[in-house]
Amino acid sequence: MSLDKNALEQPTNKLLAALPASDYQRLIPHMMLVPLSNRQVLYQTGEPITQVYFPNKAVVSIVTTMEDGSTAEVGLVSNEGMVGMPVILGNNTTITTAFVQIPDTAMQIDADILKSEFNRGAALQTVLLCYVQRVYTQIVQESACNRFHTLEERLAGWLLTVSDRLESEQFPLTQEFISQMLGVNSASVTEAASTLSKAGMIAYHRGQIKILNREALEKTSCECYQILKEESIRLLGNKPNKRRK
Repeated sequence: MSLDKNALEQPTNKLLAALPASDYQRLIPHMMLVPLSNRQVLYQTGEPITQVYFPNKAVVSIVTTMEDGSTAEVGLVSNEGMVGMPVILGNNTTITTAFVQIPDTAMQIDADILKSEFNRGAALQTVLLCYVQRVYTQIVQESACNRFHTLEERLAGWLLTVSDRLESEQFPLTQEFISQMLGVNSASVTEAASTLSKAGMIAYHRGQIKILNREALEKTSCECYQILKEESIRLLGNKPNKRRK
């Protein structure tokens, strides 16, 4: 897919948007706007990461696989981040697999080129290290969240997070995916989603989620949603774009 003028001048990915114009322009000759299809694997466990992706409105699941073959989602990346973070941390292999959950597009760059640009120590390094800190904060906060907050609170916050990243109140999500991300079984997700639905906060039908009452959903969510949202703004200095229906 060719790099169009809008993608060049107004990057949707928030990491790229946080870069000064001169630093972003240095990357442009090395980047391609590529489509990401549903379930497309971007990198595999133990294999070298050769390409790094900065998603636009695609959602990418980061998965770890157990010895018996069972899997668990341990992360979610969309327009707030990058897929291939190990590349800037000194190693291009990882114990996780990344695949697309919600298709859209991403800016793709060769891993070696990104690492070289990162090692220059300019604004790109600062922005990406802030993202690493944001991911660390998320891991810490979610560990506490999983222990202390109810499933309804966690589900409400998670749906708000996905909505913020996609900049939409309606998006496709299967119960299987939600249960994997929240670390619970599908029956528990069905019960929690039913509670939110009966309260008029969301509608869920055939894999489509629609937020009906955002204010109520924010009141229902635990404090972790707001903490992580504010931390992302503090670290990267950019707020979500105006949400489109």
